[in-house]
Amino acid sequence: MNIIIKLDSLLLARNMSQNELSRLTGIRQPSIFEMCANKTKHLPLKNLAKICEVLECQITDILELVPE
Repeated sequence: MNIIIKLDSLLLARNMSQNELSRLTGIRQPSIFEMCANKTKHLPLKNLAKICEVLECQITDILELVPE
């Protein structure tokens, strides 16, 4: 199973830039970029919680578990 990070499409749907999300969450912009590109290897739960709070969404809106 693989975990897909759907942050890029979520930001697009909310008309929000990666820079704006970085500013609102306090998460470094390179970390946001890695999540949007689905290249992040480490996703702290604290950061995930901040993103959910700012985007007013659930964890399942950001992460998806898919078969290989």
